[in-house]
Amino acid sequence: MTATAELDALIDSKFRVFEEGSVVNGTIIAIKPQVVLVDIGYKSEGAIPAAEFEDEEIEVGDECEVLLMKLENDEGMVVLSKEKAAHRKNWEKIVGVYHDGGLVKGKIKSAVKGGLMVNVGVEAFLPGSQVDIIPPKDLNEYVGKVYEFKIVKVNDERKNIVLSRREVIESERAEQRQQFLQSVKVGDRVEGQVKNITDFGAFVDLQGMDGLLHVTDMSWGRISHPSAMVHIGQTVEVLILDVDREKERVSLGLKQMEDNPWEDIEARYPIGTEVTGKVTKLLPYGAFIEMESGVEGLVHVSELSWVKRINRPSDVLEIDQEIKAVVLGISIEEQKISLGVRQMDENPWDVLETKYPIGTQVKGEVRNLTPYGAFLGMEEGIDGMIHVSDLSWTRKINHPSEILKKGDEVEAVVLSIDKENQRVSLGVKQLDGDPWAEIEGDFKVGDLVKGSVAKIASFGAFVNLENDIDGLIHISQLAEGHVEKVKDVIKVGDEIEARVIKVDKVERRIGLSIKAVNYDPEQLEKESASFETLRPSGDLVGLEQAFNLASSGGAEEWSPSSEDDKE
Repeated sequence: MTATAELDALIDSKFRVFEEGSVVNGTIIAIKPQVVLVDIGYKSEGAIPAAEFEDEEIEVGDECEVLLMKLENDEGMVVLSKEKAAHRKNWEKIVGVYHDGGLVKGKIKSAVKGGLMVNVGVEAFLPGSQVDIIPPKDLNEYVGKVYEFKIVKVNDERKNIVLSRREVIESERAEQRQQFLQSVKVGDRVEGQVKNITDFGAFVDLQGMDGLLHVTDMSWGRISHPSAMVHIGQTVEVLILDVDREKERVSLGLKQMEDNPWEDIEARYPIGTEVTGKVTKLLPYGAFIEMESGVEGLVHVSELSWVKRINRPSDVLEIDQEIKAVVLGISIEEQKISLGVRQMDENPWDVLETKYPIGTQVKGEVRNLTPYGAFLGMEEGIDGMIHVSDLSWTRKINHPSEILKKGDEVEAVVLSIDKENQRVSLGVKQLDGDPWAEIEGDFKVGDLVKGSVAKIASFGAFVNLENDIDGLIHISQLAEGHVEKVKDVIKVGDEIEARVIKVDKVERRIGLSIKAVNYDPEQLEKESASFETLRPSGDLVGLEQAFNLASSGGAEEWSPSSEDDKE
C-alpha cells in the first residue's frame, strides 16, 4: 500500500461513521473451522459463523458484504452477518421486482400446510391454489424443482412474500392462446391433452387453448358418458370443427377423424336383413344392440317375443350378450335403427286359424279372472278369453269366479280368432246345446215342478229347476193373500213345488206360481191370463235385469214402482 493509500485508509477509519443495521464491505482476514474473521475497518474485527460461507469458496483477502448488527458485544468484538446482508440485499431486489411487475426464479424447499415454501433469495410462500391452473393433489411432487414466479404480495414489516406460479402459467397460456387462435382453422388436425371431463364432454388443452370435445362428437355410436372414450391426461388427436376468435372458443371432433358409418347404412343394412350384435344397454322400453362400431339398433320390448308378455328387456337379455335380430326400419336423419328379435321365429298367430278352426274344442288352465271373463291358456303365450256371457245358457253369471277359479282345467270351444289384435274368443256353454231351443218339450204351462230357491228379490224369487233352468215366482204368485215381503213366505235354499204358468222362449224366462199348485184347469187358465198382463219391463222383469238386481245387495229395496219413479 502506498503512503497515499495508507493515509486515505487512516483518514477513513478516523472519520468513517459505522451504523448498526447497515450493510458494509469487509475483508476476510482469517478462516477458522468454526468462524471466519472479517475486518470492516473498525477498531475490532468481527467473527461470522463458517456455515454462512458453506456454499462459497473463500480465501483470506476476499471482500464480502456483511450486515453490521452490533459494534461491540460483551467481548468487545463487532457482530456481523453475511447471510443477513445477503437477505437485506435480496429483499430489496425482490421489492424492486414486485414494483416492476417482473418475475423471480426460485427453488421449492418444502411442503407446508396450505402450500409450499420457496427460496427466491429470501423465503417466500406459494399457496396451493397458486401452484398450477389445476390445484395438484400432492404438493410434495414439486419439492426441489425450480420455477419462475410472480410476486403477488409483499409485507415489508413482517418480511412476508406471497408468490404465484399459476399467474405465470396463465399469462404464458394467454399468449399461446392468441397465437393458436390466429393460426388455426376449421379442418385442422391438432394434438392436445385431455384436461377435464364433464357430463357433456371433455376439455382438451391445445397449446394454452382449451377446446371442447362434446360428447356427441366423440363417437358415431352412442356412449353413456365421455369418460367411456377418454381419460384425464390422455393425449388425443382431434379435428377443429369451429373457431370463435371473438369468444376464444374452439369446438373439437373425435368421431370426424373416421368415416361416418351412417352414410351408406341403408345399402349395408336393407330392411329385413338379419344382423348379429352385442347388447350394450338395457332400458325399460328396449335394448340397444351394437351392430358395428358406431352403429347401434334398438329392439323395442314389444319386438322381443310374439307371444310372451315381457315387461322389461332385462328379464330376458343381459349386457354384452350376443343376439340375432332383423332390421325393421332405418332413420338416417335421427341415426336410428329399429330391430326385431321375434321376427327370427315364425309368428304363431299366422297359423292359429289353421291350427284352431272355428268350433275346435280346446282344453286349458284358467290363468286369470276378470269381471268380464276368464283367460284360458291354449299354448305358451296364447290365451283365449271366455266372456262371462259364454259361460252358461241358462244362468246369469255376474262374475266368472262364481263357477271358475284360477288353475281350473276347463274345456271350451273356439268362437273366433282376431289375428290383427291377437285375440281368441272361447265359449264354454257352446259345448252343449242350448236348452232353451227345446224348452217347450221340458216345460209346459200347467206342469208341476220342484226346485230350490236360489235368489230372492223384492219382486219375487228365483228357483233352480231341472237342466239348470231358472224360473221366477212373482211376489203375486207366492200365496192367495197379499204378500208384503217375499222373505216372509220363502227363503233361499227352500225346496218348493210350483206350477208353470208362463214359458217365454224369446225372453228366456219361465213364470212359476205356488198358489196355483192346486188350481183346476179353469183356474189355471185364468191365472195364466192375468200373469200375461204383467208388463215385461215392470212387474215381470227379464232374467238378466232380475239377476243383476238380486245380486247387487239392494234387491230387497227394488220394486217395479221404483222403476216407474225413475221414468
